[in-house]
Amino acid sequence: MRTSPELRRKLISVAAVSVALLTAAPASVAVAQETAAQPAAVPAAQTEAAPGTTAERLIVGYKSGAAEAKSDKAAAADAEAKAEKTGEDVDFQRRLGTGAALVELGTNPTRADVADVVAQYQADPQVAYVVPDRLNKPTAVTPNDTEYRKQWDLFESTAGMNVPAAWDTTSGTGVTVAVIDTGYVTHSDLAANIVGGYDFISDTAVSVDGNGRDSNPADPGDWSNANECGTGSPASGSSWHGTHVAGTIAAAANNGKGVAGVAYGAKISPIRVLGKCGGYDSDIIDAIIWASGGTVSGVPANTNVAKVINMSLGGGGACSTATQSAINGAVNRGTAVVVAAGNENQNVSNASPANCNNVITVAATNRAGSRASYSNYGSLIDIAAPGGETRASTANGILSTLNSGSKTPSSENYNFYQGTSMAAPHVAGLAALMKSANSALTPAQIESAIKASARPLPGTCSGGCGAGLADAAKSVQAIKGGSSTGGTTFSAATAVAIPDNGSAIESPISVTGRSGNAPSALQVGVDITHPYRGDLVIDLVAPDGSAYRLKSAASDSADDVKTTYTVDASGESAVGTWKLRVQDTAAQDSGTLNGWKLTF
Repeated sequence: MRTSPELRRKLISVAAVSVALLTAAPASVAVAQETAAQPAAVPAAQTEAAPGTTAERLIVGYKSGAAEAKSDKAAAADAEAKAEKTGEDVDFQRRLGTGAALVELGTNPTRADVADVVAQYQADPQVAYVVPDRLNKPTAVTPNDTEYRKQWDLFESTAGMNVPAAWDTTSGTGVTVAVIDTGYVTHSDLAANIVGGYDFISDTAVSVDGNGRDSNPADPGDWSNANECGTGSPASGSSWHGTHVAGTIAAAANNGKGVAGVAYGAKISPIRVLGKCGGYDSDIIDAIIWASGGTVSGVPANTNVAKVINMSLGGGGACSTATQSAINGAVNRGTAVVVAAGNENQNVSNASPANCNNVITVAATNRAGSRASYSNYGSLIDIAAPGGETRASTANGILSTLNSGSKTPSSENYNFYQGTSMAAPHVAGLAALMKSANSALTPAQIESAIKASARPLPGTCSGGCGAGLADAAKSVQAIKGGSSTGGTTFSAATAVAIPDNGSAIESPISVTGRSGNAPSALQVGVDITHPYRGDLVIDLVAPDGSAYRLKSAASDSADDVKTTYTVDASGESAVGTWKLRVQDTAAQDSGTLNGWKLTF
C-alpha cells in the first residue's frame, strides 16, 4: 500500500535521522532540527537499520556475487519473499546509482514492523547492509541588500578569504561545480554561469512541482505550514537556499551589479534533492553519483560532469554505508566533495554527511575570524571559511543571490544568510579556482593544498576548526602551473589478469635515481578494467613490504578503476621495488590491471 503525502510529511518527526540545509537561523528563529527528538545511536554498518529504527523505506546493499545486486527482478522477488516471511508490505522501488536497492514499506510502519523487515534482511547472507532511507530536512533565515563592497568574506584582511589575489591567476573557467541542494530559481546575476542539472526528487510529496524526477532543477519553493513537517514545526517561507549557495560559488563578476562569486568564471550545475520538508538519502546518493559522471538507472547521462560537488546539507547520525559508497565513487571519478559541518554547535562526528570519509568538511567563522557560535567543530573538520554571524548585524552575514518570493518565485534579490551552508560554497569555489589553474589536481591534492595553505584563525575556536581559515590566494599559488606533481614518473605497462575471487596479483615498479624518502603526496595512478569494481581491494606495497590501502571492497556496482590515489609515503625509502597488489574478493567477475604508475 502506498503512503499518502500527509503521512510522508509526518515522517520528519520519526525518521531515524534528518538532514537539514546547513543555514543557521538567527537567535530569534527556532531551528527545528535542534529540538527534534533524536533516536538511539546506530551501531555498525551492517546493522544501521537496527531494531528501534522507524522508516518507510530502506536502502539494501547486496553482496557483489548476489543475483539481487544486479537484477531488479531478483531484488523485487527478494522483497516479496521478505514480505511473505514478515507479513509486512515490502516493495522494491528502484536501484540506486551505487547498485543498492530501495525498498518501500507499508503505510506508517511501526518500529516493530521495521524491525521485523530489517531482521530478515540482516539474516540474509547475500545482504551486505540495510540502512534507513532518511528524510533530509531544511531550515532557513532572512536578511537583505547587495554590492561587492558588502562581501567582507572575500576581501577583508581580518577574516576574509583573500579571494581577489587569487583572481590574478584564475577565475574558475572550465570547471563545473554541482550544487546538490534545493535547485535554482532564475537570477540574472547567475544565469550566465548555469548549465544543465537535474531534479532528483522522486517523491511528489516533497517535490512540490507535481512530478517526480526530471531534467528541470528549477526551485518552486520549499515553504511549509505549521506542523506540516512534523508536530511542532513552525511555518516557514521558501529559502531559495540552493540559489544563495550557487551565488557564493559562481555569481557573475564585473557585470556592473550585484555580487561576485568566489569562482565567477566557473559553471554551476544545479541538482535538486531537497523540497518541502527535506529530501531523502536515496535521492542525494543518486545525485552524488550522477553529478560526478556515474550512471543512475532511468536518468540520462550527465553532459556537465562536475569536478567539485557542494553539499550544504546535513543532520544527525553516523555516515551511512550507502552515502559513503556514493562519495567514494565520486572521489574515485576525480570529483572533490565539499560538505558543510552543521549548525548544532556540537562535535561534527555527530553530523552526517560531514562525518563521512573522503569529503572536505567546512566549519564556519564570523567576521572577527572566530568560530561562529552555531558552527560544529571537532577533529573531523578539515578547514574553516566565512559563514557569517548575524546576531549583531545582518551585514555580518554572507551576501548572495536570492529571490523575494515568500512561497513561490517572485523578483530576484540579494540577502545576507549565515551558516555552515554559506561557509562550504566558499571552499567549493576555491576548489574550482584550483582545478581551473591546474586541471591535473586530484581531490586529495585539492584538500591537501587548501589545508597546507590555510592561515591561523584570527579569532578563537573551541573544539577544533581544522587547519585554519582557508586562504584562496595561497592555495592557488601552491598548485599553480605545471602538472599536479611536477616530479618523475615510473610506470608499469604490462597487463596482469585479475582472477575472479582468487589470490592477489602484484605488479612491480623499480624506482631508481631518487634520493631520500618518498614524498608525503606520492601519486599512484591506477588503470584497471573490471565490470564490478566493488569486488576489488587495492594496496600499494613499499619496498620494505609496508602496505598502504588504496581501495577497500564495497557495494559499488560501477565498472573499472581509473584514478589517481595520494599516499603519504614520507616514511619510506624512494628507491626500490614498489608493487601494486590487487585482489578480487567476490565471485562472478574477473578483470585486468592494464597498468599503473608512481609519480614522485
